[in-house]
Amino acid sequence: MNADVLGTDYETRALPLGGGDTTATLVRRRARPATRGAVLYVHGFADYFFQRHVAEHFTARGFDFYAVDLRAYGRSLKPGQVANYVTDLAEHFEEIDAAVRVIREEDGHRHLVLMGHSTGGLITSLWAHERRADDVLDALVLNSPWLDLAEPWLLRTVGSALVRGVGRFAPKLVVKPGLAPVYGESIHRDHHGEWDFDTAWKPIDAFPVHAGWLRAIRRGHAKLHRGLDVRVPVLLLRSERSHLRARTWTPEAMTADTVLDVRHMVRWGPKIGRRVTIVPVDGGMHDLFLSAESVRRRALAEIDEFLDQV
Repeated sequence: MNADVLGTDYETRALPLGGGDTTATLVRRRARPATRGAVLYVHGFADYFFQRHVAEHFTARGFDFYAVDLRAYGRSLKPGQVANYVTDLAEHFEEIDAAVRVIREEDGHRHLVLMGHSTGGLITSLWAHERRADDVLDALVLNSPWLDLAEPWLLRTVGSALVRGVGRFAPKLVVKPGLAPVYGESIHRDHHGEWDFDTAWKPIDAFPVHAGWLRAIRRGHAKLHRGLDVRVPVLLLRSERSHLRARTWTPEAMTADTVLDVRHMVRWGPKIGRRVTIVPVDGGMHDLFLSAESVRRRALAEIDEFLDQV
């Protein structure tokens, strides 16, 4: 393990992946002592792990905390790579598998909680389904998972069919140059937020969206909509409401999900597994852990209660 940009309490190690010099990065913060097991966090699109307060929360409660920066994200992004780009979400199973091997085999943890935010919530749900018979997971926690496109019906249907064709034959075609800056401005301290993060790794207006990546997302959505078989208890946390399609920042953006439609989480969340609990968090932004202090305290308290039960 090497020292991390987050400070002396954090360590990192590269996770070699198949093919060239592609790697993921595992971040670790130790509990003293780790009496309850481990938490592994997976970030969303145009994102990486920087939420120290989340790691501190779980280490204070006896969990060793781990986070993985997926290939071509954050700490793992290398010169010449297309940022945040894969053509099949199953490619990311390799880095989760590698992280789990370190947590269970090298660090000796018997209990593991997997946590995913936004795109990471979709990826971790699909991974938990594929590994459902391997007995490597004890619980799944989802923070505003991306379970459908936050677009009108026509774009979710006809538009997705078009993306599937284009994404197959021209996967690196840019279909969107980025995202509206409303959410980024809501969380970064140089604008309206309270958080400091590296905007080279997490730009205020995100990264370009490529056809091949969006095709992978829609294929993942379709698989989830048909029904997964995640066999561990699942906690899905979401904001109480969405505030979508705003092009400029307003105070409303500080108390709503400005990225995803929370109604999709309510509709599709039960498709993830047999034991899914969906909890709305009033006043939450897209990343509930980056919301106002009282909101993020409530979200973390909900997770604590859930883990105490399971």
